[in-house]
Amino acid sequence: MTIDHAAAPAPVAGLGRVDYRLLREATLAGVRAGRIPRSDACDAHPELLRAARSYSEKTAEPCPLCGEGLLALVRYVFGPRLPPSGRCVATTGDWERIRRRKGDFTCYVVEVCPDCSWNHLRSRFGVAGCG
Repeated sequence: MTIDHAAAPAPVAGLGRVDYRLLREATLAGVRAGRIPRSDACDAHPELLRAARSYSEKTAEPCPLCGEGLLALVRYVFGPRLPPSGRCVATTGDWERIRRRKGDFTCYVVEVCPDCSWNHLRSRFGVAGCG
């Protein structure tokens, strides 16, 4: 499944994007050095693994830990009148439904390896509905 990124709602002015690459690299270095148990880095919740397998953007990036699985990007949106657990968005239609809502929303992008359960927050950004 792929997302038409041009269809994603525009970022909310002033919120920008938060990128978690440095924390990701520190976590990977900690696992490789033995300071962080691999089980702590590969602990994806079963619901996150389900979303990664069936409702995500597939990538060609190999997992940074197991090297065998390909990463999936799972996007959750939180905001007004959405469930407390957020809404998983993976298609252009999903983004269109968010775009029609009133209010500001926050999208979290999580990278997940469905094979070894590696998961890490990749980025966060604000989006505005125009409803």
